[in-house]
Amino acid sequence: MIVVLKPNISKKDEAAVIKEIKKLGYKPHIMRGVERTVIGAIGDELKHATLEVLGSWPQIEKVMPVQKRYKLVSREVHKATSHINVRGNIIGGKKFQVMAGPCSVESEKQLMTTAHAVAKAGATILRGGAFKPRTSPYEFQGLGEKGLKLLAKARKETGLAVITELLSEQHAEMVGEYTDIIQIGARNAQNFQLLIAAAKTGKPVMLKRGLSMRIEEWLLAGEYVLSNNNPNLMFCERGIRTFETYTRNTLDLSTIPIIKKESHCPIVIDPSQGAGRSDLVVAMCKGAAAMGADALIIEVHPNPAEAWSDGAQQLTLEGFKKFMEELPPYLAAAGREL
Repeated sequence: MIVVLKPNISKKDEAAVIKEIKKLGYKPHIMRGVERTVIGAIGDELKHATLEVLGSWPQIEKVMPVQKRYKLVSREVHKATSHINVRGNIIGGKKFQVMAGPCSVESEKQLMTTAHAVAKAGATILRGGAFKPRTSPYEFQGLGEKGLKLLAKARKETGLAVITELLSEQHAEMVGEYTDIIQIGARNAQNFQLLIAAAKTGKPVMLKRGLSMRIEEWLLAGEYVLSNNNPNLMFCERGIRTFETYTRNTLDLSTIPIIKKESHCPIVIDPSQGAGRSDLVVAMCKGAAAMGADALIIEVHPNPAEAWSDGAQQLTLEGFKKFMEELPPYLAAAGREL
């Protein structure tokens, strides 16, 4: 059930509603919007009394059932798009956010060179893998905590926020200490215990779509984050596996209007993983921006030919700078700005 509170009620009145929801056997999840506070009440309506009785309370505007299986991520719960504040950068607001950096953190020089270049070009968030999920166990797996420390150093030098991937529950606290956004990659999109661990760090979570994941499965995976008292979830489309071999994956840009229709959580597009080819990245970025995506996450490297992982899909520093100069008209088409 969804309980919508009236605007401008006191903290005391809000607390009374929450107390009653708990008394009736439901778990409340509070979502504060610009104009309204909404409480998602999760519980078995066959075992507990209906919350419709709360409709008569003076603090409450209305009580509604949720028809979707994914309750907390649903736009039924939260009509307005959620805004996620990452060190002053608002994901989901009018200002478009660009996350950029190398696929893998390789060295201090490589990371610092990239961080300063993408910051100068207009990126607001630095991406970089400290732990890398690789198909082969013999490929570079990342620098681990050393890579996290380099990301933190780059943040201090440039002012960029940081996003990096979490691969293991046992590393959740450590990764949460260094990063500003926790990324859950495609291979772990339905690793529910990992999602719970990420949520419990309190850091914003970016959930990538699984390799062969249906949209409902993706939304339900996101439910694990919100249902563990972390309201800061964003979805990331990074391409799905199809019969096509021309590109590494098939980037499904239809997820932009679909996620915006079904969920209040922001949608990020990853064109680097989406195609696996740097010559296609810029065009897909422009398309995603014009279609209304909330942010991009792009792989950028000083010398992609020498990258330790996924060099074929990374833009050069100059290529990224040129792209950022060309981006504003496509954002304007969607009513956004850099």
